[in-house]
Amino acid sequence: MMPKIIQGGNFSDHRGTISYVNDFSFQDIERFYIISNSQENPIRAWQGHKLDSKNFYCLKGSFKIHFVKVDDWDNPSKDLLIETIFVSESESKIVHIPAGYANAIESIQENSKLISFSTLPLTKVKEDDVRFPFDYWNING
Repeated sequence: MMPKIIQGGNFSDHRGTISYVNDFSFQDIERFYIISNSQENPIRAWQGHKLDSKNFYCLKGSFKIHFVKVDDWDNPSKDLLIETIFVSESESKIVHIPAGYANAIESIQENSKLISFSTLPLTKVKEDDVRFPFDYWNING
């Protein structure tokens, strides 16, 4: 499976605005987190997931979601292709990152909030979560 964008939309009238992503299914979702990076450390990097799929939706502000397909969990290449998808509160879309990837979450605006929906039960997280040093892959080129 490849990373993908699940596009939604917005509807506005005199009552306000509704944002939606009707093609997203909560069937396999086990838990969620709301991420707010600090202003001093706007990048949260690198978390890898062998089994867990991540689904990101921007609630406030904007983010860059960076990700790499991990080639070797014990000693991944430092030359892996870094892909990036921009998300903002004005866009209604979910970024799906399947198992087998490492990701980095970069806040673009102060006080931004991102919700992350996870597919792996909390009881299995320890066998799945792989952390890499902040600078293992350079997102700044």
